[in-house]
Amino acid sequence: MHRAIQWSLAAVLFAGLQAPSGARAGDAQDPYRDLRHAMVAEQIAARGITNEDVLAAMRRVPRHRMIPERYRRDPYGDHPVPIGYGQTISQPYIVAYMTEQLDVRPGDRVLEIGTGSGYQAAVLAELTTNVYTIEIVHELAESAQTTLAELGYHHVRVREADGYNGWESEAPWDAIVVTAAAEHVPPPLVRQLKPGGTMCIPVGSRFGVQYLLLVEKDAEGNVTTRNLMAVRFVPLTRKKE
Repeated sequence: MHRAIQWSLAAVLFAGLQAPSGARAGDAQDPYRDLRHAMVAEQIAARGITNEDVLAAMRRVPRHRMIPERYRRDPYGDHPVPIGYGQTISQPYIVAYMTEQLDVRPGDRVLEIGTGSGYQAAVLAELTTNVYTIEIVHELAESAQTTLAELGYHHVRVREADGYNGWESEAPWDAIVVTAAAEHVPPPLVRQLKPGGTMCIPVGSRFGVQYLLLVEKDAEGNVTTRNLMAVRFVPLTRKKE
């Protein structure tokens, strides 16, 4: 049985009554604030991201706090950054682009596959209080949970498990984002997507071409898939049988 790492129900309910405060409270004293705002202006808005809520979230979340100190030389650069265990924190533009594609609204239930450092989960948590995230690497699940708590994102629920299977007990989802490349779109994730829901997922082999796909399920349950762009992600890790 997979071990779940999650906050108590009481903490979740309490946090759901308030917006995350940790990242915002220290913003005025944050020495990285100007770098973060420049990142949003030059790397994200300049490339066509127009959703104001997404841009505001990217300005608020302290990306440098999501990166281990040994890799923190250029935390707001226009590139992915290693976080250990063969994983990376995605390029800021890609995080913003995938988030915009999901069109998350307040109250939406969102599932992330591949917590990594917790950065994408924190960005989503600026948009809705119902964020669930799954990480297969034990050390990353624990460190992400700690970092998210320190930054005030108490309403994010972190689970250590095989993300291919989703989180069925908490489904259905208004939106799903997958932050590692799968060889195909996982059927369990499609099933757990709510009618009217959207999933953004990179698909392709580790050494071949990968494409970012937008998977949409209409009100009748019909599923359509659209190719958004060519991308490069680390592979989606599975539990060994």
